Amino acid sequence: MRSWRLLTLLAAALAPTVSAVARTSAPSGCLTVGSGGYATINAALTALGSSTAATCIFIKPGTYNEKLWIRYGGNLTLYGYTSDTGYWQNNQVIVTNTISSPAAGGLDASSTLKVESNNFRAYNIDFVNGYGYGAQAVAVTATGLRQGFYACSFVGYQDTLYAKSGIQYYSNCRIEGAVDYVFGDASAWFGECTIVQAGGGAITASSRETTTDPAWYAFDHCKIVAKSGVTLTNNGYLGRPWRALARVIFQNSDLPSFINPAGWTTLAAGATPLFYEYGNTGAGSSTSARQYESSISAAVSKATVLGSDWKSWTDNTY
Repeated sequence: MRSWRLLTLLAAALAPTVSAVARTSAPSGCLTVGSGGYATINAALTALGSSTAATCIFIKPGTYNEKLWIRYGGNLTLYGYTSDTGYWQNNQVIVTNTISSPAAGGLDASSTLKVESNNFRAYNIDFVNGYGYGAQAVAVTATGLRQGFYACSFVGYQDTLYAKSGIQYYSNCRIEGAVDYVFGDASAWFGECTIVQAGGGAITASSRETTTDPAWYAFDHCKIVAKSGVTLTNNGYLGRPWRALARVIFQNSDLPSFINPAGWTTLAAGATPLFYEYGNTGAGSSTSARQYESSISAAVSKATVLGSDWKSWTDNTY
């Protein structure tokens, strides 16, 4: 948890009238979407044109039925309206789309957001693919270096978040799905995220396939929970290998009782994945019956997953 959040909680205990940190108006220099601004997010993206200047877009409360494809050449930040920037629970901007991968013509094509830009950030936005059970349907496809998602929510069922390639940082986010709902070959850090299991299946499906590939999926201080109204019994798995050399770690995280004692399961034929656990707690954290798991003597660092320069491009208030 961020140091300022700890200070805020302490202040609240002493003086309950202290307000949360809100973002209810556009930061300086941002384009605005919503009342008084652009009618759609796509219209604001179009207005950026071929510029490569650092810029931002502020989105007012509402549900935006759009598919976004971002290929901006400069640093771009999307801000969602919120009464509390630190928590996804208070998000008031939803970007949604409902189409399956087979109907759209591919995983990327089904995405509500497809972002192919380096140095991209998103704050306090819910990205939804509402297709549900029955086929792959992506909420977000993320391809790029130094991408950051802060207090965002990703909602789908199968293949929710395609962390496809590059280096990405997810902080204080919510990720919902049932089958392979964090997948791809990015090197990605998921810090203090809530992982919501909406049905039986594996959380991760890493597609790492060469020994020289630096990609990791690292889940640190995360909490796995069942979706409200969904009953799960030993039918949740931490991951399965989409490609032969998948690499995933869950560390310092809370694993519930519905995690199958085996922990991990199979997918790619002949795979020799690197699946790790370290310092986890909760009713599903026992590793005594784990399969396909490798040993590790310490938690993985952000520098290992994100590169030695990670402090220079992640938001250090998170």
